[in-house]
Amino acid sequence: MGKHGKHLVWDWNGTLLDDIDAVIGATNAAFAELGLEPLTLERYRELYMVPVPKFYERLMGRLPTDAEWTRMDGVFHRHYWERAENCGLTLGAAELLAARQASGFTQSLLSLAPHSDLVPLVRRHGIAERFLRMDGRPDASTDGKSGHMVRHLAALEGIRVERVVVIGDAADDALAAAHVGAKAVLYTGGSHSRASLERVGVPVVDSLAEAVAVAEELV
Repeated sequence: MGKHGKHLVWDWNGTLLDDIDAVIGATNAAFAELGLEPLTLERYRELYMVPVPKFYERLMGRLPTDAEWTRMDGVFHRHYWERAENCGLTLGAAELLAARQASGFTQSLLSLAPHSDLVPLVRRHGIAERFLRMDGRPDASTDGKSGHMVRHLAALEGIRVERVVVIGDAADDALAAAHVGAKAVLYTGGSHSRASLERVGVPVVDSLAEAVAVAEELV
């Protein structure tokens, strides 16, 4: 068990991976398939939510049909993974992860990105060894992170949930933390606007260094 039992669960997309430009590009490619107008970064951050079909409902005025969702999701992922290869880590992420590991603290990675795509990409960035465990989405479900968080923490032996802080860029990260009784800190560099994150009721920060500092205070 890590130093003082403190444990961080990191999100990947929009948190450790600086991929918001790739997400916007891929989203607009998917929108073009249905004749929807492209989104600006600001508009995306104000409207985005998990599960993603609800995000499309906000834009379309209705939920996409199964056929529309399958089509858009396929287009999005094709364009996203082409772009993701050129995305770098968020400023300071590698150094923060290394410093925490060297100090004896534990951390893990939980993402809604497909597991088979997530793990090779994390390894290519040279940070896989910083985590006790890495879990991506195991299936095609559009569910949020709460159920995955339960399974993720259950697989981490010796981690006390009251000493866990989730760091992510989405309201869903905070919901998943609350679902298991953990704390959360939300970062403004990813999928949500600061205003939408502040409505969640957990600490909101503008850098990963600040996120770690706040997490230390929470547990």
